[in-house]
Amino acid sequence: MAKSLVIVESPAKAKTIGKYLGNQFVVKASLGHIKDLPKKDLAVNVEHGFEPHYEIIEGKKKLIQELRSAAKGADSVYLAADPDREGEAICFHLKEELEGRRDGVKIVRVLFNEITKTAIRKAFDTPREVNVHLVEAQQARRVLDRLVGYKISPLLWDKVRRGLSAGRVQTVALRLIVDREREIRAFEKREYWTIDAVLNARKAPVLTARLVKANGDNIEIPNQAASDSIVSNLAGAAYRVQSVATREKRRNPVPSFITSTLQQEAARKLRFSVKRTMVLAQRLYEGLELGDEGGVGLITYMRTDSTRVSAEALQEVRGVIAERYGQQYLPESPNIYRSKKDAQDAHEAIRPTSAARTPESVAKYLQEDELKLYRLIWMRFVASQMTPAVFDQTTIEVAAAGQDGARYLFRATGSTPKFDGFLKVYEEGKDQKDEDDDELKHKLPAVAEGETLKFKEVKPEQHFTEPPPRFTEATLVKELEASGVGRPSTYASILSTIQEREYVKKEGGKFNPTELGMVVTDLLVKNFDDIFDVRYTARMEEELDEIEDGKIDWRQSMDEFYQKFEADLQRAEQQMENIKRMEKPTDLVCDKCGKPMVIKWGRHGSFIACTGYPECTNTRELNVDLPDVDNADLTEQGAEEYCENCGRPMVLKKGRFGQFYACSGYPDCKTTKRIGGEQKQSDVPLEEKCPQCGNHLVMKQGRFGEFIACSNYPACKYVKQKTIGVKCPQCGEGDIIERRSKRGKTFYGCNRYPDCEFVAWSKPIAETCPQCGSNYLLEKWLKAGPVAQCPNAECKYKRELQVTEPAPVAS
Repeated sequence: MAKSLVIVESPAKAKTIGKYLGNQFVVKASLGHIKDLPKKDLAVNVEHGFEPHYEIIEGKKKLIQELRSAAKGADSVYLAADPDREGEAICFHLKEELEGRRDGVKIVRVLFNEITKTAIRKAFDTPREVNVHLVEAQQARRVLDRLVGYKISPLLWDKVRRGLSAGRVQTVALRLIVDREREIRAFEKREYWTIDAVLNARKAPVLTARLVKANGDNIEIPNQAASDSIVSNLAGAAYRVQSVATREKRRNPVPSFITSTLQQEAARKLRFSVKRTMVLAQRLYEGLELGDEGGVGLITYMRTDSTRVSAEALQEVRGVIAERYGQQYLPESPNIYRSKKDAQDAHEAIRPTSAARTPESVAKYLQEDELKLYRLIWMRFVASQMTPAVFDQTTIEVAAAGQDGARYLFRATGSTPKFDGFLKVYEEGKDQKDEDDDELKHKLPAVAEGETLKFKEVKPEQHFTEPPPRFTEATLVKELEASGVGRPSTYASILSTIQEREYVKKEGGKFNPTELGMVVTDLLVKNFDDIFDVRYTARMEEELDEIEDGKIDWRQSMDEFYQKFEADLQRAEQQMENIKRMEKPTDLVCDKCGKPMVIKWGRHGSFIACTGYPECTNTRELNVDLPDVDNADLTEQGAEEYCENCGRPMVLKKGRFGQFYACSGYPDCKTTKRIGGEQKQSDVPLEEKCPQCGNHLVMKQGRFGEFIACSNYPACKYVKQKTIGVKCPQCGEGDIIERRSKRGKTFYGCNRYPDCEFVAWSKPIAETCPQCGSNYLLEKWLKAGPVAQCPNAECKYKRELQVTEPAPVAS
């Protein structure tokens, strides 16, 4: 009897599904897409309805032959790729390649949101045809991205630098980062003051209340003079409790994860990049080995924007909550969450395939990061079906009268947990602290209305408004989703690309645009203002959804886009500024030939160069972070930094490891200095002669400290070796010297290398082991202190070592 063929994307998924299907099915993997647009050309026929020309991906021809052979001997072929646009496109191309290979073979599509026995059986009981509208939506996105990338990237190569790329969505993400950076740099901080009254009630703790009103109006204190005036007016005032109000405040749980919220929360709590999160989630979905259970899919499909949860899953998790935490944590009916308006409710939220499979029960089978992400998903799902947390929120208002009769009102608010509810399991992370955090920290004393409080002190404090923060991965994903730009499934590749292209760099976990990123953004936004507009990009995403729903024809959508795009492209080819040829005058004069210096653009960004090129090749680094060269700081050249060895001005240069200061007297003076660091010392001449060439030796400064070498470098590369006063225990002829690996780690070896290959990571000691007779011991540093230990793995000899650091002997 012929078996049925099942095709999925990955071997891991194939293994897990095969376990549930039994012997009547053969499960094979396509290893992702089998067809794509070729890289060598546009591969989109614009004149013939934007018809894409797909080719079999290099290296997949043998795999397709294997799948065809398997299909010939099968009575049915089930296409079981992931339940999204990309998965549907994979199934469509597989069907194209397999159809007609054998008469009568049935090729169908099966869909499941989780890899469990129940879900798999249900999917195979209800197969369907490949959804053409889903395929068209994926194809439309692919064609859009190809048109933008292949038409605009060559412009950047010509006008800025080869190797650059423009992406329809990646450029909009970059624009958000650049716009935020400009907002930060243009921000003008504003001073304001707060005044707190520190008061004692009859019982502890101390009450700290903030001034909020004066004469019944909200108060704003702009400067110290206004603050001092109020503090002076309050001198000797009596403080009386005007009101005490307590109300119950409920905090509801949040829904189970969708793709974007999982990416954000994993970034906040686990410090995972978006890419790392999606790789781990894919593993958890496709299945991991759990001992005797074999391969088990631990979570539902991880690319979803729906918060819907199946009735079976709700029933199971409610049982887990009641058993594990008690009935008081279980609401009367399941918590139902509303998905956003354009969500695809065919999918479920991201949740464990079984709530009964706790993180503790699978911990021994999972890698550390897999377990962290599974625990996060499990806790979020369980908490989403628990009761709200309840707090008692108390607000105390205190009245005081100024010397001039002004009426001042101080307020303090605090929250006390009454019932932890879902917080027993999980609390959502935050990008910034909010009022809830402050209220929980604020402990209030028990006071009565009309009670007079004992004055302790008034605390005025100066503050300044702060600019908006730079984007982190979590906040950028949040912004992209809120703006409707891209889809969460594409965010990982977008964030990776803008970093790989060096358009942005991460500093302290936050995105900072590079000069290149700002230049590229300005050029693209200026010449393609609508295509790289946030709202236009969001509208294109809506059109892709409408194509998926069968509401509009994908070719019509492409035609409307291309008409405007082509006009913009033709104009940009003529009008886009050529950054390579840009020369902006400065007030600087070349210190070598006296000619004016200008700002130019090179492969590492903008720099200052002499107009006398090529006769004069003098250049300097431009001290500016923005491509707005009008604001460049040109005064630093020779005005602030001087060489401590020769007194000449220091100038900015750029090397392998970034910017640094170098003496303008090069090559006569080779002094350098790291930005923000000490100047690199000049070589110190020594009386000793080089044994190889007879020139004097010098003391040099290297990456790992001082060393002695020949002054005739690079003609003579002699370096004086640092010995430790121990003969080589292996050959008995050479001396043990201190050496460094390529990564800078110290190790010890024989100076007769390569004739003698003795090496040790620990410092050898010239002492015989009293137990096994080894002719040397090793100095080891343990938590308890230094020890002398035998190098022989079978010998356990070890003794405490008195630290006596002998001065290294040079030879």
